[in-house]
Amino acid sequence: MVNYIWVGMMVIGFAVAAFNGNMDKVNAAIFTSAKEAVTLSFAMISILVFWLGIMKIAEKGGLLEVLAYLFRPIVKWLFPDIPKDHPAQGYILSNMAANLLGLGNAATPMGIKAMEQLKILNGGKNEASRSMITLLAINTSSITLIPTTIIAIRMSYNSQSPTDIVAPTLLATAVATVGAILIDRYYYYRSLQKGGK
Repeated sequence: MVNYIWVGMMVIGFAVAAFNGNMDKVNAAIFTSAKEAVTLSFAMISILVFWLGIMKIAEKGGLLEVLAYLFRPIVKWLFPDIPKDHPAQGYILSNMAANLLGLGNAATPMGIKAMEQLKILNGGKNEASRSMITLLAINTSSITLIPTTIIAIRMSYNSQSPTDIVAPTLLATAVATVGAILIDRYYYYRSLQKGGK
């Protein structure tokens, strides 16, 4: 569906540009944007490699295990349907720890593995379980201490203080996560009430 939306937007954009006689500006924008995208990608590679290296050191040094240990009571509260010591818990904890450090690329595989395990717990059904919905809500909002990707983009555009984004990002993601959990719980308890009637 998203692909159809993008194609529709492109077709409409080209049609409007052709109708207004601005195709030369569209062509210039396409080539300029392509060049900027490649330049930005190369600029970000070094920064992302650095932070992924730091993440690997943190993982080997046991930081992820410490974070996972600290998050364990929260995960038990958020996901009461998951049995104790189930593999899904480990994947969820790793996903949350990676998101906390702003490493969405490292968090994604853990999130996918967690969803696979939750689907097994759900009996292989295609309908999302309570835990799957909760994980999606938390993973989407995810509290972030170090917004690695945003810092990398700001550095590539020569920001004078690229790390100024840390405090606002922490505040915004904290509010988003609390909001996601509250909405998730609201709809969960509402569905229980409807089921009980």
